[in-house]
Amino acid sequence: MTRYRAILPLLLAAACADPAAQHLGGFGDPVRGAALSAPWWLGDTSRLAGNPAQAARAAVQLEVVAAALRDDPRYRHEASGPALHATRLGVAELRQAIGIAPEAPAASVIAALRDAAAALDQGRPARAEAALTGADFPLGPAGTLARLGALPRLPRVSEGAAAAYGEIRRLDGNARAG
Repeated sequence: MTRYRAILPLLLAAACADPAAQHLGGFGDPVRGAALSAPWWLGDTSRLAGNPAQAARAAVQLEVVAAALRDDPRYRHEASGPALHATRLGVAELRQAIGIAPEAPAASVIAALRDAAAALDQGRPARAEAALTGADFPLGPAGTLARLGALPRLPRVSEGAAAAYGEIRRLDGNARAG
């Protein structure tokens, strides 16, 4: 037990220092990690203003959690209706704010936003723009990047992030009780 107490702060520090490693909070489960860190990154999206790469990563987190609660066999059978509803509304509000087509498949949105974030981190804005082309991004790459860099506070996103966190904590409790 002492060994784990010594390692946990290091894992959490790494996850905070390197946003690409945010899944470490889920100890190998990216869905769990995204849900547990969602309130931090998405509780007040206006904190992401001026950081389009982090905004893209935060959007990925909500997309990942919402898709998993809805579709992943590990989660969909036990996910509560209120959590599904809140994450669905959060995704819808975030997509509207960023300029992502409402009907865009989650997998392609996740891949594009991850690619754009990585390109921005590498100082390659043209590559980021290339990742944000196509029908999923009707505002075009420049419009999408501009919105990622100027997110306002989004209340449905905040509620969806809190619901995702609460749902994973609830499922963790059920797993321990079972």
